[in-house]
This record gives sequence, C-alpha cells and structure tokens, in this order.
Amino acid sequence: MTLCFASLGSGSEGNGLLVQHQSTLILVDCGFSLVETERRLNRLGVTRQDLQGILVTHEHSDHMSGVAGLARQAQCPVYGSFGTLEPLLEELGSKACIIRDEESFSIGSLTIHPYAVPHDSREPLQFVITDGDKRLGILTDTGSITPHIEQSLSGCHALLLETNYDPDLLDRGPYPPALKARVRGNFGHLSNEAAAQLLHRLDHPNLRWIVAAHISRKNNTPQLACEALTRVLSHAPERLLLATHDTGLEWLTP
Repeated sequence: MTLCFASLGSGSEGNGLLVQHQSTLILVDCGFSLVETERRLNRLGVTRQDLQGILVTHEHSDHMSGVAGLARQAQCPVYGSFGTLEPLLEELGSKACIIRDEESFSIGSLTIHPYAVPHDSREPLQFVITDGDKRLGILTDTGSITPHIEQSLSGCHALLLETNYDPDLLDRGPYPPALKARVRGNFGHLSNEAAAQLLHRLDHPNLRWIVAAHISRKNNTPQLACEALTRVLSHAPERLLLATHDTGLEWLTP
C-alpha cells in the first residue's frame, strides 16, 4: 500500500487532513468538535481509534480546537512546536511531543519533515510527509513564500496548497480594515496569485495532485482559486482538486 491522503475539511471553520501508509494513520490538525470530527472520520472509513498520532501546524482554533479532546479519546500522541502546544501541555501531559523546524521524525511507516513558515501564530510549522517513496507537501497557512518553504516543498508528488483569498474580493469584502491588512500581510494568508507563483516554481512531471485548500468563503471562490492555479500548470489541469469546507476531499494516492 502506498501513501494516501484525504481531507476532513479545509477552511476558516475547521481543518483536518488524514495521511495513511500501510497500518499507519495520522491526522494533521483538528479544528472540529469531537462529534463533528467523528462524523468526518467515519465518512472517510476510519475511526479515532485508528489514529497513531496528531500533528498540529499552529494554535489557531480552526486548526487546534479539537486536538486535545480527540487525543484524549484516541489515546495517541500530539506533535507540534512548543509555541503551538504550550496552551495544551498540562492537558496533554506525556502525550505532547515537541518538534522543531527541519528535525525529521517518524510515526510508524511515515517520516515527517517539519518546516517553519511566516504566519501570525507563536511557532508555526507545516509538513512534508513521506513513506520513503512518495512525498506529500502541506502548506495551509502562510503570509508569504520563503526560500525555506520552496526548498522544503520541492520534489513533492502531491501538494495541499493554501489559496485563501482573491485580492479584489478581499478589498470589496466585509472584513474591517485591520483584518484585511492582517490577511494580506506577510504573516497572514496566501492569495491565489501568490499560491500560483509558488506552484509555477514547484510544478514538475511527478507532481500528480495539487489540492487547493483553505479557500475563504467571503474573500474567494473555488473558481477563482482554480483558475489562478490552472494558468501556471504545465500539465493536465485535471490534476487540480479542491479541499472544501463542508466535504473535504476523498482519498487520493500520489
């Protein structure tokens, strides 16, 4: 069995990504209630008891609000930076595993490479996950692209890529000026065009799947996100999929 992945959902209302290889199953982020997480796991054919670990990118509620409850029910470790897990250290106890930028570690048959990103949280990390053959790159929350991000994501076979906002929709949207400035700032989120520029540099024949993720309901549309990414793809655009707020994404194999 090769590496595969599926999304529980992606957006400002909650995020979660399952990654599996052989008997190893991990969850990246959990921003849903325990009941809602169970429902979404069951939709994808797994239960909380199947989890061997939970990775957390950063402490914002749409990524971490359900982590402690799920870890307690699943009796599995939680991996994140000290800044990310610090609010949960007392509750998690020995299940808290502190990880650091560029210090790889393994969970079962999966190897995880954390890499730091610029985002307005305490110590955010994103991940590249591999089974030793295929590489899945995850980039869901960053305000700008750094050489470190680009280097970390090079050579991936599948890529979950934030396409958070369209600048025109953000300008005309309902957010107050301070929040608009935060979203478009260097420590905010990626616009469609910024994501497309990164994809243009990362695109290669072995990149089988590109998943547009963390699409804002108020400041973007799936159509605009996909159009921006499609313009830079050098190969068939059917490789491009969406991880939606409501239904996530079914299982894919890189």
